[in-house]
Amino acid sequence: MENKLKFLLRLGDDSMILGQRLSELCGHGPILEEDIAMTNIALDLIGQATNIYTYAATLSTDFNDADGLAFLRFEHQYYNAVLVEQPNGNFGDTLVRQFFFDAFRVPLFQQMMQSKDETIAAIAEKSLKETRYHLKHSSEWVIRLGDGTELSHERAQLAVFDLWRYTQELFHMDDAERELVDAGIIPNLADLRGTWLQTVESVMQTATLQIPENQGFFGAGRLGRHSEYMGYILAQMQYMQRAYPGMQW
Repeated sequence: MENKLKFLLRLGDDSMILGQRLSELCGHGPILEEDIAMTNIALDLIGQATNIYTYAATLSTDFNDADGLAFLRFEHQYYNAVLVEQPNGNFGDTLVRQFFFDAFRVPLFQQMMQSKDETIAAIAEKSLKETRYHLKHSSEWVIRLGDGTELSHERAQLAVFDLWRYTQELFHMDDAERELVDAGIIPNLADLRGTWLQTVESVMQTATLQIPENQGFFGAGRLGRHSEYMGYILAQMQYMQRAYPGMQW
């Protein structure tokens, strides 16, 4: 049960923190249509986090609802990948970050639908429908930026170079997750990297963008160790619940 809770928190925290990041862009999109699109993706991610946290709360001895898990943990108790807490930056940074994440989440949810845990399978099925749209949206924009103007290409390429080092953490596996794999509850995350890389390489080629030769690695968010940006995210995200404990919408 403890291992399942840890996986659910990693899954939910990815959605929650990226949803919070994208919500910062509400009213700041480059065009109205894109402003609405990014806001809707943020809402989808926060909705996914709510579903995941609701199930996780039934396994937790510290929190009994989704709000507690979302708003009352300390920084080291969050297990999201460091990728999703990176700043929005320019539009190229935002879309490349989103694309790397979406390309991972689609095959993950596809495999999770086969879980022997019926609740996890149901969460994956619902989330997959939304995430397929997210991937379509982000990949098309990466292509549009990479194969666009000289400036858009330059910014998209710099975003790829900057964010690539954080992607390996998405496939992090430890003993807790290996036990869940053996039990048929979750897929082997390491095995998803080939599918992810195939998607990324295809889009990068069409976008005329280069993948860094140096694979690099940075990030221990899965272990509760985050970048300098995480504290600022939580300060904004948790303010109301900590200022008025127990409040409900």
